[in-house]
Amino acid sequence: MNKRRVYVAGHLGMVGRALCRQLALDADVELISAPRTELDLTDQRAVHAFFQQHRIDELYLAAAKVGGIYANNTFPAEFIYQNMMIQSNLIHAAHLADVQKVLFLGSSCIYPKFAPQPISEKALLTGPLEPTNEAYAIAKIAGIKLCESYNRQYGRDYRSAMPTNLYGPYDNFHPKNSHVIPALIRKFHRAIQNNEPHVDIWGSGKARREFMHVDDLAAACLYLMAIPQTQYWRKLDPMCSHINLGTGTDCSIRELAELLQAISGFRGELAFDCSQPEGTPVKRLDISSLSELGWQASTSLSNGLQNVWQWAVKNGELLI
Repeated sequence: MNKRRVYVAGHLGMVGRALCRQLALDADVELISAPRTELDLTDQRAVHAFFQQHRIDELYLAAAKVGGIYANNTFPAEFIYQNMMIQSNLIHAAHLADVQKVLFLGSSCIYPKFAPQPISEKALLTGPLEPTNEAYAIAKIAGIKLCESYNRQYGRDYRSAMPTNLYGPYDNFHPKNSHVIPALIRKFHRAIQNNEPHVDIWGSGKARREFMHVDDLAAACLYLMAIPQTQYWRKLDPMCSHINLGTGTDCSIRELAELLQAISGFRGELAFDCSQPEGTPVKRLDISSLSELGWQASTSLSNGLQNVWQWAVKNGELLI
């Protein structure tokens, strides 16, 4: 019996690694991957050649240029160009190679800045985006519409999932380009190491966010891809076909910082810098579609943060 040949694009990123860990547990799956040194996903000819050389049955599109508020706001041209090139090359190459099943992973930042909470999939394209990550969001919206267009025109089974804020092992701990959880972990670790009296936190601490452990995300992705095509598309609108992936709960940035303070053992103060941007005031996803399909997250925020703190400290080179 032939194994399913599954290509995970972005296999060395946090999400890609989690997908590979889950897929590796399936004896009927043969994993395919290629590092950046071997395959430049922004190179159309190289991507097309890769698909022609490998018999791929499924594509998990987790490759992307990602970053936090600072990176998105500082390098918008790189974020929109690279993400649009990566996803366009991969999706079109998959189609030309007759790959019938694709899962495109986006982000909850695709929704309007002041979308009604919790955010339904139908909120897409109903208002202005958050300016600090508009370029990235537009690229991801284009990816959704690209998948929908191939489904409508060619009868493909290209699915799109929009995760909430993610965290976990192999996150990006860069001092400027990281998201809030790895940024705070780095700050708490440094403060403890240097015996600093306080930890600086961007914003007022009032902004609310939903956080999902990356292992839960990977489990959700595999669950969605295993649903038969007729059953899956029976519940979705062909012109609004993406599905939110989240936990259904949120917390304030202050509450998040206090959780990490307790986990890390930091005894100093939390200093909130209101002169710094904090993005959308509230962002929590409506996960009713995901729930109706029979899946829910299993990792609590407290347990998940404990897990990633221990991993980050153990892999101390990420925190230097």
